[in-house]
Amino acid sequence: MPNKVEFNSNYPDITKSNEIFSRSEGLIPAHTQTLAKGPGQWIKGVAPKYLVKGKGSHVWDVDGNEYIDYNMGIGPISLGYCYDKVDNAIKQQLEDGITFSMMHPLEVEVAELVKSVVPNTENVRYSKTGCDITTAAVRLARAFTGREKVLCCGYHGWHDWYISVTDRNKGIPEAVKDLTYTISYNDIESVKDSIDKDTACVILEPFVFDLEKNNFLQELRKVCDEYGTLLIFDEMWTGFRIAKGGAQEYFNVRADLACFSKAVANGMPISILTGRTDVMKLLEKDVFFFTTFGGEALSLAATKATLNEIIEKNLPEVLDRQGKKLKDGYNQIAQEIGMNYTSCGGYNCRTIMTFNGDVSGCNPLEMKSLVQQEMIKRGVLWGGFHNMCLSHTDEDIEYTLKAYREVLPILKKAVDEKNVAEFLKGEPVEPVFRKTTNFNMKPKNK
Repeated sequence: MPNKVEFNSNYPDITKSNEIFSRSEGLIPAHTQTLAKGPGQWIKGVAPKYLVKGKGSHVWDVDGNEYIDYNMGIGPISLGYCYDKVDNAIKQQLEDGITFSMMHPLEVEVAELVKSVVPNTENVRYSKTGCDITTAAVRLARAFTGREKVLCCGYHGWHDWYISVTDRNKGIPEAVKDLTYTISYNDIESVKDSIDKDTACVILEPFVFDLEKNNFLQELRKVCDEYGTLLIFDEMWTGFRIAKGGAQEYFNVRADLACFSKAVANGMPISILTGRTDVMKLLEKDVFFFTTFGGEALSLAATKATLNEIIEKNLPEVLDRQGKKLKDGYNQIAQEIGMNYTSCGGYNCRTIMTFNGDVSGCNPLEMKSLVQQEMIKRGVLWGGFHNMCLSHTDEDIEYTLKAYREVLPILKKAVDEKNVAEFLKGEPVEPVFRKTTNFNMKPKNK
């Protein structure tokens, strides 16, 4: 019998997952289309590899095992899987068509809706993926300012201008690598040391997990204004989650351009660029950014339905309330049993569990893997995060905290015995491909 969301006696049977996975060997590079969904982020031998169904906050793998999901498609599922109002909007549009030979009215309707919600939105443009939009924003900034250099902070996709700063930059010309550098979040001095009169833009995630300190974003706005540099918010994670109008609303900071994708269409592929007219009007002729599927109607219908539901249900308030229960509950359990080497932090809509190897004397990835392994056994698809959605119920949260109360003592025992690896049923997870500070810094401009 497949495992349910309960305290199962056995780890899930993943026979079918493994069979399909073996077929991907030598066929799909890295086995996956999305790195965060791939096998490297899951404990081998225990975690399922393929999901086939979702409803609300729960998912089912190919072997029929059921889980509460705290990954939510790695971000796009903001309302919940198979959310009726969104699915019905897609079905209704499907009856009329998907992609047409001319423009569709939804392009205007959705743009008007976005403008009514997102501060400082004068113009709107669509595409399909987050990196499409961040790249378009960077190109616009370069065209508008006549400058070339870019400062960034966070993760902005696979395109040349950004991925050149990482260690996965093979195939990118050296000339491109020399044009992008990073700054450190909450460190305004790293910005002042790097920015100069040839800096076209500063693009950053308004937050990843660290809480903003010392009015960093307000100070960043001032520095950008001083140098005539455009400020771009990459709101893939913050948009419509931290506030209905995103980080600009939450922090009361004006961005010149803002980029959205995750959360906006509850799983359908769309990305949205918003910003100032004087910058965005360059898209009319000077900057070429047109795509065949930019006006694809199913995703626009899903966006319209999702945004209306976000507004009506006040999604950010729900995510904040439910996420706080999990964050506070995890920390309380860890403190009660004397585990000063693990905690849950971040903004309530999306929190992260951390494991301190210096304090515990153990490998943090092995510690994370053990928690993941035991949560999966208990029917929780756990990747070290709480990515909240509207459909996460009180019952989901109560059950998850009950599971933590059983799982964290297992981790404590393993750490106390200094043999976490011996508790694992398979190879541990690999490091997450994401750095946000102290790498590829630009030399001081002085």
